[in-house]
Amino acid sequence: MIERSIATQIIELIKTEGLQAGSHLPAQMLADRLRVSRSPVNEALALLHEKGMLTREKNRGFFVAKPVVEPLAEVVGELGLDETDPVTRVYFQIADDLLTGKLSNEFPEQLIRSRYSLTSAQLGAVLGRIANEGWAERKPGYGWRFSPMLTTTDSLLQSYRLRLALEPAALLEPGYHLAPRILQRCRAVELHLLAGGIETDTADQLHDRGVRFHESLVEASGNSFFIDAIKRVNRVRRLLSYRSMQHRERYVEHCKQHLHVLDLLERERNEEASETLRQHLLHTLEALSRISGILKP
Repeated sequence: MIERSIATQIIELIKTEGLQAGSHLPAQMLADRLRVSRSPVNEALALLHEKGMLTREKNRGFFVAKPVVEPLAEVVGELGLDETDPVTRVYFQIADDLLTGKLSNEFPEQLIRSRYSLTSAQLGAVLGRIANEGWAERKPGYGWRFSPMLTTTDSLLQSYRLRLALEPAALLEPGYHLAPRILQRCRAVELHLLAGGIETDTADQLHDRGVRFHESLVEASGNSFFIDAIKRVNRVRRLLSYRSMQHRERYVEHCKQHLHVLDLLERERNEEASETLRQHLLHTLEALSRISGILKP
């Protein structure tokens, strides 16, 4: 069920943020962080409460019962949350079918439901997620439409060229400040990936960790225009980003480059950090150009 996937993400957040027993977990905050509606978040919180990971206080919400110190896969396995989520499975299948030309740009809901053997609830969850991420929208009156912008060969490369113009500039904004807590959280994620997460993390986790790193750097600029622009481009590039993850070997160098940027920011050497980030994005753009064939039908 979809709440199992979200419950896993909540546990991961507790671990990466180093949340201690008694830390409050507001449903709206989690919904914003995970980019989902509050309803599945509330279901996931209730599930984690049943399993003893959270406590619940009347009229106050849910709180961390104990910190997560064991490896994420171990905790998820012990809680029985590692079962295959049909919504996530179908989501990725739709993405792959769209990118390989097996789905047309316009479709009725019934086609998706019957093609992928979904219940009404699963259909709503899948289409809701796709709509939230910006690569499909409901047509006026009847049916749905995929965004053609997100299925062209150059779309992912174009999104990186936009990021290349924005992200290094954000690090040079007056008053730029990356809080030590955020910096340490970003560093811990990169070390996790280098310790084996590159191979074991799901495509969702790998994408979201990369997005969170870059958004954290831009958010530290305090410039709402930079922040809004980078969040928008990250939402729409998710579809093609998943497909590029067939080549994960490039992530080792990415992590090392991320750590170098963090080291420079920690020492307040922002000009060097900006140039390093620019080179990192150029390196990624060149790597994606070499594997662009996987983005073609």
